[in-house]
Amino acid sequence: MPHIVFNKSNKELKVPSTIDGTNFNFIAKSYNFTDKPRKTEYKISTTRDNKEFLLTLRQKDDNLLLKPDKVTRVSPVQLIKDSLNSYAKITESEILFANTQNVNQKIEPTQEYLKDINYFLNDFDTDKEIQIEIGFGSGRHLLHQAKENPDVQFIGLEIHTPSIEQLLKQVKIQELDNILVVNYDARLFMEFIKSNKVGRIFVHFPVPWDKKPHRRVYSTDFINEALRVLKVNGTLELRTDSRKYFDYCTELLTNLPKGKITIDINKDLPVSSKYEDRWKKQGKHIYDVVLLCEQEDEEINHDFDFNFNDEINFEETIKNIPSKTLVEKDYFVHVEDVFVIENETNSGLLQVTFGNFDRPLSKYIIVKDGKASYFQDLPLPTSSNIKAHNKIKEILK
Repeated sequence: MPHIVFNKSNKELKVPSTIDGTNFNFIAKSYNFTDKPRKTEYKISTTRDNKEFLLTLRQKDDNLLLKPDKVTRVSPVQLIKDSLNSYAKITESEILFANTQNVNQKIEPTQEYLKDINYFLNDFDTDKEIQIEIGFGSGRHLLHQAKENPDVQFIGLEIHTPSIEQLLKQVKIQELDNILVVNYDARLFMEFIKSNKVGRIFVHFPVPWDKKPHRRVYSTDFINEALRVLKVNGTLELRTDSRKYFDYCTELLTNLPKGKITIDINKDLPVSSKYEDRWKKQGKHIYDVVLLCEQEDEEINHDFDFNFNDEINFEETIKNIPSKTLVEKDYFVHVEDVFVIENETNSGLLQVTFGNFDRPLSKYIIVKDGKASYFQDLPLPTSSNIKAHNKIKEILK
């Protein structure tokens, strides 16, 4: 991570100020709202190339350390390096260490088939049938399905970066144009797919998580969300070598209010993974459980208002900020830190982590003259984020 260490005797930063294309907008000082002792830390609002982010300034031994704030990171990294160098220049700092030198940036080729989750919220639209594979691993099954079904739009979900890179190389080599890849938690991804649009959902050999069952892909909520996105006669298809996982999923599926499931043992598919081949040679059983969707579901609305409408007395609010995590059934809210903007009244920053337990979101809420908003951009409109936002509004009252 780029950073600068410099002597304390530097010139004080005046805000707002501009130098070499970098704008310094305001400085916020840490406010201790807990009983735990802490060192003073500053957040410096910085804008460069039309991107606003925060720099962190704090004491390091007898010197000062300036680095990018971990929550508001932006790319490319050279943008951060240039901003750090601008701070050192405008404050006439005596630099003791810096790794912010300019280097020739390696430009990565655009991955047209690798999509951010915001793409599926804002831009994704297709008239084709959708099929989704969760945890595609080596990609052998997903590639086979895409070649055999060129008129189907496939979406592959995977959180293992080497697997994603391997699949994208094969997509290019085999000249396939009906696969999109996203690095995102499958349990949350379904919320961004329209109802009754998906023909098949493949969950092949998921991690069983026997010691941490809460991390399993399958749950009652996941199954209900799968049924919402599946069209009539669409299927949710589990394939596993774990008898415990098979029993767990079968119990969930047989406790649905209604539905039709099909179970097979050691069924041969046209394509199998190298691990499946190995397990079969070892004599392990392979279990298939297929759930058939028999009815249409209502569409969901993603147009949620993440605004804060009430006037906020920031100076009074921070005196009553809960220091403990607020935990509800399917979401949580935790105020990580509080910063007061210097030389401004009723203004500051709240660093908050919230949302789903398995995919928590960290963001800043900025209050300027009593008006609150999310810093940089809005949260994704997942059900857990929406509930957490409403709880945050209660806290700010």
